[in-house]
Amino acid sequence: MQTRKIGRTNLAVTEYSFGTAGLGGLYRECPREAAMATLHAAWGAGIRYFDTAPYYGLGLAERRVGDFLRDKPRDSYVLSSKVGRLLHPVADDKVPDYSYVKALNFDVSYDYGYDAIMRSVEMSHARLGLSRIDILYVHDIGGYTHGAAKNAVYLRQLLDSGLKALEELKSSGAISAYGLGVNEVPVCLEVMRQADLDCILLAGRYTLLDRSAVAELIPLCQKKQASLVVGGVFNSGILATGPVEGAHFDYMPATDEVRAKVAAMERIAGERGLPLAAPALQFPLTNPQVASVLLGTAKPSSLERNMELTQKKITAEDFAAFEPYTLVAPELGAEAVRV
Repeated sequence: MQTRKIGRTNLAVTEYSFGTAGLGGLYRECPREAAMATLHAAWGAGIRYFDTAPYYGLGLAERRVGDFLRDKPRDSYVLSSKVGRLLHPVADDKVPDYSYVKALNFDVSYDYGYDAIMRSVEMSHARLGLSRIDILYVHDIGGYTHGAAKNAVYLRQLLDSGLKALEELKSSGAISAYGLGVNEVPVCLEVMRQADLDCILLAGRYTLLDRSAVAELIPLCQKKQASLVVGGVFNSGILATGPVEGAHFDYMPATDEVRAKVAAMERIAGERGLPLAAPALQFPLTNPQVASVLLGTAKPSSLERNMELTQKKITAEDFAAFEPYTLVAPELGAEAVRV
């Protein structure tokens, strides 16, 4: 599989990468055997960039990823994890419902400051059982998760001292790159105007349907030589399922307007003999600022099916046909859109 560089660093990642929220039991249980089989399928497909986070299964995904990668030559893959949430042990009956089924016995607290980031990295190393993490993302900072008032506090933590921790980790060689791992554009713009990030893991905002990153973020990334890793290419599922009853967009039931746009896209794809998921998977890589497209699943069959779709031939003219039906996410209000 071809690789692309991350920002100004010497780090190169495969054009398709594997996200591990599903291995932590997101929305449904993922037995260990299924998790390992899915990781083997990703490796067999040529994927060599794996992304995880303490939040995924409250430590479960990091443990499973570390177990899988431990016997692989260290320079044969790239690994990213995240900071911003600290895990704290709790009793069996006190594990909160964060949509992870059979998560480990932990709760989370948010802290984006220097000490918390350093502590978070140490804890991730322990869960992974690995001595090196290549990329660290600041996880879910922004109004989309926290709302405006709380995010003002967390953003101040990051700008006052958290970025210093990340820069020290990079300067020491403990990591090779750092950036944000978020679901929104505004916080990316705000942080990038004050810091030279290497990369942004952006979920759902540079897709076949949602072009929120186009107007300002991608030009700023070009100017600052920062890469995008694009997640959420199916926009919470609707670009995979089509505009069926109950389809989701941006973690919520899709509106009639969104379903109509996707119906038009599905018709265009069908005229070209394609399932809509194929152009959805391939679209972000048409932009050279995108280093990798992140695929997340807990089933080997789903991973293999998606990888087959990445091989479908799609032309620039094909992609252009979808342009009239794209959208930009509405601006956030003072309260979080998703908690």
